[in-house]
Amino acid sequence: MTTFGLIVRLEPLRGRSAHLYIRSENERPLRQEACGFTLLELLVVLAILGFAVALFVGYKAPWSTRLSVEGTAARLASELRLARSEAIARNRPVSFILDLEGHRYRVGGGKPHSIPRQMSIALLTVAGERIEKSLGAIRFNPDGSSTGGRIALAEGPQRAAIGVDWLSGRVSVADGR
Repeated sequence: MTTFGLIVRLEPLRGRSAHLYIRSENERPLRQEACGFTLLELLVVLAILGFAVALFVGYKAPWSTRLSVEGTAARLASELRLARSEAIARNRPVSFILDLEGHRYRVGGGKPHSIPRQMSIALLTVAGERIEKSLGAIRFNPDGSSTGGRIALAEGPQRAAIGVDWLSGRVSVADGR
């Protein structure tokens, strides 16, 4: 519709109510709204995301020596109980072998497992179960009994002890404070 050199047009604006546009005939049509993002906005968003990912990936939970000692003691006690169970189930002796220098242990002929290097380890066992200076064992018999022994763990001020009763083969964990 043209009136006195003006163009009047009624247009809906992206699902909203209709708007009235008025312009003169010689005036250029108004530019539609720009959609999308500028390069600067994209770079800022990518920088923030990169920073967030770097914080997340680089985050390391604080290491607790108490939890480390308790966790290692529980794991060793579990493996000692496994050795006892295997001896009873297979009706033959099974040894829990502890390598003090290598910070490793294994049950019978199984694969070796590691103990954290920063932890100090001591083994008290009968003389017949000392294989080498830094290698010792606690043997479990088919009737459930054992050679007995004690494994002491320490890291800083935190201590724990795993005891094996020679008569019953019972494994216990004690806080070594």
